[in-house]
Amino acid sequence: MSVDTEQLFDRQTVTQLSQSQQEPEWMLEFRLKALEAASRLRLPKLEKTNITRWNFTSFPAYQPEEAVKSAKDLPEHLQSLLSGEADDNLIVQKNSSPVVQQIDPALKEKGVIFTDLATAVREHPELVKKYFMTKALQPDEHKLAALHAALWSGGAFLYVPRNVEVEAPFQTLFWASGEKAGLLPHLLVMAEDNSSLNVVANYIADENTHAVFNGALEVFVGANARVRVAALHTLNDTTVDVSYRRAEVDKDGHMEWIIGELNEGRTVSDNTTHLRGQGGIALVKSITVGAGEQRGNITSRVHHWGTHTESDIMARGVMKDKAQNILNGITKIEKGASKANGVQAEKVLMLSREARGDANPILLIDENDVKAGHAASVGKIDPIQMYYLMSRGLSRAEAERLIIFGFVGPVLDTIPIESLRERLYGEIERKLKP
Repeated sequence: MSVDTEQLFDRQTVTQLSQSQQEPEWMLEFRLKALEAASRLRLPKLEKTNITRWNFTSFPAYQPEEAVKSAKDLPEHLQSLLSGEADDNLIVQKNSSPVVQQIDPALKEKGVIFTDLATAVREHPELVKKYFMTKALQPDEHKLAALHAALWSGGAFLYVPRNVEVEAPFQTLFWASGEKAGLLPHLLVMAEDNSSLNVVANYIADENTHAVFNGALEVFVGANARVRVAALHTLNDTTVDVSYRRAEVDKDGHMEWIIGELNEGRTVSDNTTHLRGQGGIALVKSITVGAGEQRGNITSRVHHWGTHTESDIMARGVMKDKAQNILNGITKIEKGASKANGVQAEKVLMLSREARGDANPILLIDENDVKAGHAASVGKIDPIQMYYLMSRGLSRAEAERLIIFGFVGPVLDTIPIESLRERLYGEIERKLKP
């Protein structure tokens, strides 16, 4: 039975949240309309995953936090997630509020905007109003999207003008802290024609924090622009994590997703890219590791609308203990998207008898002159491989480790950001420890 959000979050709560952010009237109206929709819409239906009893609504609607002087004033375990350079492009959000914000002054001179979303709503309304939950993700998609639209707080706004290329990554860190927390950040990224950028987003919760995370990320890739977004989720076992990521790609645009779903608790991850223009490219690299009694539903989806578009979905899942995860890969080639080429591969490795992983590759083809292919596998560690490695002097644990990293290697080895690749290795090691 789903929870009635109207009873938990009323118009007064939403109005007070909007007023605390000094938002214009149009954003308040947007929130209230979304709240009304949340009371009548249903939860999303997920393949082989029943989420009706998951906690999506029991959390504080707004938890303001005091800003700190710099990233050096953050706890050490958070600093280790950041590159640590003085000129980092960085936004750190604790619960509902940004506590650290900084951007390289040289980028500001080039017209780059990198700020929290509440500030962008006030200072750049023409851009926010045009793109915020109007195209890629919309409030009436389902109950969780509407709830996010009504109660979002914090997040980030990134705008890179035409012909501007930024090599240093824009870093965001979303941190749940305290006994009970609710995080509803929204990242809005716009890359104008011929621009390029990288975004690294980290999501973390303190060990004893009971949190609900309902986040959204919208990316708009202009003609011939290149965008890479890396998202790493390492939330604890008492957290419910819902993440909706959307991208709209114009002519000859290039969109690359790197997703690490390494939560301990319950996870809904939906990653969708629309290749609107001719020659657009979408690459999706996803890794999930399940342990304990973790439950997850991980979906990667690409829609081909333009001609000569290309997509490649590569997903790997490792399950141990009693963990259960569903990996869905969906390639949809729409009518008129001739010469499109979409491929995908989902593979799951199970390390115990009680673990479960499902790989579901789906091709939906509405055009004749296209190429499409898929591969999927679900299985256990090959005993012959184990025997061979152990016969060479390795312990069972060492042999198992080599096999696991060989399994996820095709994804890890293609990640171009070295620091992120090393952190993924470290997080996978941590989750695989007995």
